[in-house]
Formats: sequence, structure tokens, C-alpha cells
Amino acid sequence: MAPRSGRREPRGPPLLPGLLLVAAALSRPAAPCPFQCYCFGGPKLLLRCASGAELRQPPRDVPPDARNLTIVGANLTVLRAAAFAGEDAAGDREEEGAAAGGVRLPFLTALRLTHNNIEVVEDGAFDGLPSLAALDLSHNPLRALGAGAFRGLRALRSLQLNHALARGGPALLAALNAALAPLDELRLLGLAGNALSRLPPAALLRPRLEQLDARLNALAGLGPDDLRALEREGGLPAPRLLLADNPLRCGCAARPLLAWLRNATERVPDARRLRCASPRPLQDRPFLGLDEARLRCADRDAQDAELTGPELEASYVFFGLVLALIGLIFLMVLYLNRRGIQRWMRNLREACRDQMEGYHYRYEQDSDPRRVPAPAAPAGSRATSPSSGL
Repeated sequence: MAPRSGRREPRGPPLLPGLLLVAAALSRPAAPCPFQCYCFGGPKLLLRCASGAELRQPPRDVPPDARNLTIVGANLTVLRAAAFAGEDAAGDREEEGAAAGGVRLPFLTALRLTHNNIEVVEDGAFDGLPSLAALDLSHNPLRALGAGAFRGLRALRSLQLNHALARGGPALLAALNAALAPLDELRLLGLAGNALSRLPPAALLRPRLEQLDARLNALAGLGPDDLRALEREGGLPAPRLLLADNPLRCGCAARPLLAWLRNATERVPDARRLRCASPRPLQDRPFLGLDEARLRCADRDAQDAELTGPELEASYVFFGLVLALIGLIFLMVLYLNRRGIQRWMRNLREACRDQMEGYHYRYEQDSDPRRVPAPAAPAGSRATSPSSGL
């Protein structure tokens, strides 16, 4: 029977499925997913390791062709030098294509290490990751950071340290300033939620920086040096700055920041959310809505500003200690003179009792009817005697 017109008979297998079968037959099998990790879209695309407290160092069996690695909820504590670099080519590592010289993950571009209880990042902790472009260390209680912690990350474009620096103090801020110095390709830097009272100068001086997130810190303002560092020369675009939820001090020192914001509002996308934290008359007022004439220096502000924050708290503590010391000395004096005080109280009580007895005796004497004097005779009356006979 002849086939119907307009309908073709299949002459062989389709071309595309055949090519896929040939490619699958010729390709090497992908490396297995590491133990206690999850692979999405194959090891090349994304590995997520959420192993809990038993994972104390990065897994050593990550496939060398991995592109994204996420470790969340582990207990890494210390990122030692070359924590992600492998041994030199040896055994089956060399068969899998690991590069020589300790580079174990040459194609890794994104590394996320949040919520891992990391406290120390040593120098060279990320050696062996030449392609790393995004690093996230947020929500870790960092206490120490090596000045060379980010060395070798020439391709790094995004560094997130949100809620990770609050416990380190000034020493950690100085170490961060040194660690940021070699990151000339950095585009995004996250420093939100770190209680910073000032921004690290190296962060403002990164030549290609596009955005700096400094929200939820303790910034009282930006000085003239910081504002000058945000300007770029040579036609490079100036970075954007996020400053919301900082306790701005709206005094005369804030005038340069106010003028800068009004001339470059687009540089601070959350400028309309900025509020004054001090002085009291301007508290919670929108910063952009202020007149420069209202940004005055208080009488003591010209000398030393006003005591706020830790300084004010320290003054209250000192005053309390002085009062406690005075009270302790008073109690000690009372204890050492307790016998004399008891004798003085006894004498005072006896004197009061004698005085009250004297008052009581006088009252009894005055109320005795026998001691009431006789009434005087009326004037003009004649006194009679028994011998008068009348």
C-alpha cells in the first residue's frame, strides 16, 4: 500500500541523539561527588557540603573540575595555609588531571564558607585557587586574619565579610586593611553588621571597587580623607556606598559628608534612609533634610566632642566604683567604732529618759490640787474677825 501524501517515512535515527551517544561513549566518567556533600548539576556546577560539626577541614576529595563549592554549618574553626590546595601530582590525582604545584582546584570560581565557626584565617589560606572570583566568609566569628590571607587571589572580584568582624576589635581591622591591599580587581566588598567605627582605608582605595556595603555598623560619619579616597582618577567610575543603619553624629564634623551626599546622591543609594543618632535635638531626623546651619559644634564638642558610646559607659562605671568605695569606707568606720557608737547611743537614751522624767515630775506637781493657790478677796469688802462679836 502506498504511503499517504505529505507524510515521510523515517529513514534512520535522528542525528542529535546519535551524536550525544557518541560523545557519552568517548567522554571520561565524571568524578564522584565527595562524601557528605551534595552535587547539583554535576560536580562541575555546584557542590554543597553541610556536614555539621564533624567536618573540621575542607574536604580533600573535591573533583578538580569543580566550579562552585559551598560549605555551610561545619566546624572549620581555623583555615590553615593552603587549606584548599592539593598535594603535588601523585597517584590517581595525576590521572584525574590535577595540576602540579599544589593547585588542586584550578577552575573553582565561587567559594562560600558561611556559618562555619571560622575564627582564624592564616596567611595563604586560599593558595591554589587561581580562578577564584567570589569568596563569602560571612557569619563567622573571626578573631584573627593574616595579612596575607588573600594573597594569590588576583581574579577575586567579590569578597563578603558581613557579620564576621565584630569580635576582632581594632587589631582585626588593621589586619583586614593589610589583607585587602593586593586585591586590585575587587569589585564588591561586604562589611555590613561588623560594628565598625571607621572604614579600612584600603577598602576605599581599591581602584576597581564598584560597591562597598557598610550598613549596620557604628559609623558616626565619614571624614574628609574618606571622601577624597572615594573619588577616582583616570576616568574610572566611583564606587557606590551603602550607609544605612549607622548612628550618624550630626554635628559640625558632618558638614563635608552632607555636602558630598547632596552633590552625589546616586553614589549612596540608601541616602534617604540615613538618620541622626545625636545630638538629642536632631535625633532620628533625616540627614539629607538638615540645613548645614543646624550642624553646630557644642561647647565641649570643639574640645573633645561629647562622651558617647563606650566612653560614656566607662564614666558611669567609674562613678559607680567611686560611690561603692565611699560606702565601703563608711561601713568600715561604723564597724571599727561600734563600741563607742553603742556607748553614745546609751548615753543619749539615758539623757532623753532623764529629760522625760523631769517633764513628767513637773506635770504631776502642777496638776496637784493642794498646790492650787486660794482665790483673792474682792476689793472693798471688809474682813471680819471672831472678836468683833458680829
